[in-house]
Amino acid sequence: MSLRRVRRSAGFTMIEVLVALAIIAIALGASLRAVGSLATNSTRLHERMLAGWSADNVLATMRLERRWPEIGSTVTACSQADLDLRCTVTVRATPNPLFRQVEVVVRLVNGNDSLASISTVVPNESRRSL
Repeated sequence: MSLRRVRRSAGFTMIEVLVALAIIAIALGASLRAVGSLATNSTRLHERMLAGWSADNVLATMRLERRWPEIGSTVTACSQADLDLRCTVTVRATPNPLFRQVEVVVRLVNGNDSLASISTVVPNESRRSL
């Protein structure tokens, strides 16, 4: 009596191939989600940087003009690069009558979320003695 051995061919079964493909698909899906999240965060950071520059520009212009700001709020367009922004400038009185607090809040034209906010104190240059 001779025993014949059944030889199994070398390779992968269909189930093994499907399991491997499922693992690869899940890993690629997670990678794409991570890349999409990075792209979204990069865009948001770019918008915040441009908004900060716009707020700085408003305050720098105010300092260079050496004008005494009126108390109240004004909204102006303050676009930067390809981004349409609006700056809300709010001027408040301080305990010292020679100074005023100025706050600049920058938002997208079609949005309500604040991208940047800068606050400073401005002296009354016209009443300053040299």
